[in-house]
Amino acid sequence: MWNPEKMRDAVKAVRAGEMGYLRASKSYGVPKGTLEKYVKNQSKTPEQLLEMSSGRKPVLPYELEKLLVKYCMEMEERYFGLTIADVKRMAFELAIRNGLSHPFNPKKESAGKKWFKLFLKRHPELSLRTPQGVSAARVRSFNAENVNAFFDFYEKELDKIHCNAHRVYNVDETGLTVEQHKLQKVVASKGKKQISNLTSAERGSLITTVTCMNAAGTFVPPLFVFPRKNMKAELMDGAPPGSISACHISGWIQTDIFSKWFDHFVNFTKPTEADPVILILDGHHSHTRNIEVIEKARLNNVAIICLPPHSTAKMQPLDVGFMKPLKTYYAQEVSNWLRHNQGRVVTHFQVTKLLLAYQKAAKMKNSINAFRKTGLFPCNRDTFSDDDFAIHAGSVSEDIVIPNSET
Repeated sequence: MWNPEKMRDAVKAVRAGEMGYLRASKSYGVPKGTLEKYVKNQSKTPEQLLEMSSGRKPVLPYELEKLLVKYCMEMEERYFGLTIADVKRMAFELAIRNGLSHPFNPKKESAGKKWFKLFLKRHPELSLRTPQGVSAARVRSFNAENVNAFFDFYEKELDKIHCNAHRVYNVDETGLTVEQHKLQKVVASKGKKQISNLTSAERGSLITTVTCMNAAGTFVPPLFVFPRKNMKAELMDGAPPGSISACHISGWIQTDIFSKWFDHFVNFTKPTEADPVILILDGHHSHTRNIEVIEKARLNNVAIICLPPHSTAKMQPLDVGFMKPLKTYYAQEVSNWLRHNQGRVVTHFQVTKLLLAYQKAAKMKNSINAFRKTGLFPCNRDTFSDDDFAIHAGSVSEDIVIPNSET
C-alpha cells in the first residue's frame, strides 16, 4: 500500500499541471497506474478518492504505521536501531492494543515476514540496511559527538518545560541481592591469614529496584521486582511508603513490568499538556522496545529521552549520585541484620525491611548534585572536557556493529 498523503499530493500536483504522471509517481513514491486513474476521476476530490477501496487493506491503519515508522527512524538516529524482530513484535503489540483483527502468530507474538516486506514497500523512507562497522571511539565510547547530539534534542525539550527542575526525571534499575557483594572490613588479630564473616545462603537471588528522581531532589517511590511467580503481601513489609511491586522468575525488569512502573510514574508526577515532564532513561530493551510506554508517554505529556549508548556512567544522574550510596547503605543494613539475628539468613522477605538504606540514600542533595555533575540540570553541555572523552575512548579498542537490521 502506498502512502495516502503522498498519493493525495501527487494527484494535486498532476491536476495542477506541475508535473506529469511519471515524474509525480517517482517524486511521491506512488504507483503510476493508480495515480493516473485517480487524476482522471474528476468527479471526486483527492481526499474522496483516497477513501475508496484499493484492494486488501493492511492490518495496521496508516496512522499507526506512521507512528511505527517515526519511531524506527528516531531510534536509528540515536544508535538504538530496531531489528526486524523488534518491528514485527511492535506491530503485533499495536494490533492487540488497538483491538485489530490480524493474521499474526499469537504464539510468537509477532507479525510475519510477509507483513514486514509489505511494510517496507508501503514506507519507502525506510530500508533494510546491512549493519555498518562503526568505530568504538565514535559510538561505544563516551565522546563529544554523541553528547552534543543528545543535548541538541534535550535542550529543545527543556524549553518546553521552561527549565523547571521539578519536571526533569531520571529512571534506572539496579539489583539488590540477599548475598553481600562486598563485605565490610572488620578489626581482627594482626597476622591472621583468613577472616570469615556470616553471609546469606541464597547467593545470586536478585531483586530489581526501579528508582526515579528529579533535578529538584524529589524521589518517586520505587518498584521492586521479586524473583518468583506469585506475589505475597509480606514481601513489601517495611518498604518505602508508596512503593509498588511485581514478580518475574528472573527478578529482572521486563517490558510489561516497566509499563506498570510507567503508570505509577504518571500517577505520581501527574503531567498535563500545560505542565509536561521529561523522563531520561538508558537504552535498555524494556525502555526502547516498549511500544506501550511510547504510546502512554505520548498520551500523557511525557517526553522520553534516551541517553547516548554507553554513557550512563558519566551522564545518568542515578548512576552518578544515588546507586553507590544505596548499595553501600544496603550492605551495612544486611551486616547489621545478620549480626542481630544470629543463626538466620537474609531472604526476599527481609529485603524491603532493610531499605532504611533507600531512605538514607534518597537525599535531596544527592539528586541535585548528580543532575548538576552530569550537566543535565542546570543544562550544561560543556560539563565534560576533552580529557573526559579521551580517557573513556582510550579504554576501548575494538570495533562494534550498530544493529539496525535483524541479527
